[in-house]
Amino acid sequence: MTLPPAVAAVRSAVRRVLEAERPPTVVVACSGGADSLALLAATVFVAHTSRDATGTHVVGTVVDHGLQEGSAAHTARVVEQMAALGADETFSATVSVGSAGLGVEAAARDARYAVLGQVATTVEAPVVLLGHTLDDQAETVLLGLARGSGGRSIAGMRRGFDVFRRPLLDVTRAETEAACVAEGITWWTDPHNSDPRFLRARVRAEVLPVLEDVLNPRVRHNLARTADLLSDDLAALDEVAAAAYEDVVGGRDLATEVDLAGLAGLPRAIASRVLRRAALAAGARDAELFAVHVDALARLADAPGGAAVQLPGHVTAVRGAGTVGFRRTA
Repeated sequence: MTLPPAVAAVRSAVRRVLEAERPPTVVVACSGGADSLALLAATVFVAHTSRDATGTHVVGTVVDHGLQEGSAAHTARVVEQMAALGADETFSATVSVGSAGLGVEAAARDARYAVLGQVATTVEAPVVLLGHTLDDQAETVLLGLARGSGGRSIAGMRRGFDVFRRPLLDVTRAETEAACVAEGITWWTDPHNSDPRFLRARVRAEVLPVLEDVLNPRVRHNLARTADLLSDDLAALDEVAAAAYEDVVGGRDLATEVDLAGLAGLPRAIASRVLRRAALAAGARDAELFAVHVDALARLADAPGGAAVQLPGHVTAVRGAGTVGFRRTA
């Protein structure tokens, strides 16, 4: 029997990650949507039953954000689905999403990642798989372009960071749905994905279809490819900036102060990255530290003493005598 192309695409994407890292245990984030269920099914297959099975212990995990009516019942159903699909172990967690100055989506993401990280620690899993697809990547790149952000934002979602991996960034949403259909998996459609209150939902439903019609029917693929190309460039620049950061900061407290004399001779692309690293070391929020903040830090380096810039994460940057210092604020 010929394997459906969509099923093959998802399994191949997962196989690349598992064979490269050979984790003894892997956590799979599962919301009950087509993307995550296709991801879980493929992970179970590759880990347990494929010709070159990795022998990996698969742990399915669902997080209830409590943002929709009936979320507890939905979470229970997802747990049952994960077990039925062959997960060796299942976890579920309920979190309280407090905005703390963030949007609902960002706050939910932070809470979800915290839970997934805790589960990974509990089961000693070096890898957590996330179900973001090529479509998600295209939307992220387009949102970054619309914000006028720098290359880091336009590069979209990273394929891997910390314990997290995104194996499906070359797989479309349509392919994950087709894979579920082929394997007889019923998925849940999150109503937030079509709720016009959320910017990403409007980009998905209104903006991208227009771009496909007017510019190019493969605009999603092209946006995702742009992210990959930029990621390679950014990785090279970040490597240079990491070495420059150590030189500029020297023996100073890494989280509080940057020497401007050392910063002055660096190209702007490297100097701005050094300042960004210092802000993150002081506690600024990575997910919310945009190009506008980094530009403000660069201008601060030329400002008179006493000038200051507020950064996300309750961090203030202050121009001192030959330095830019960072401190946490209430």
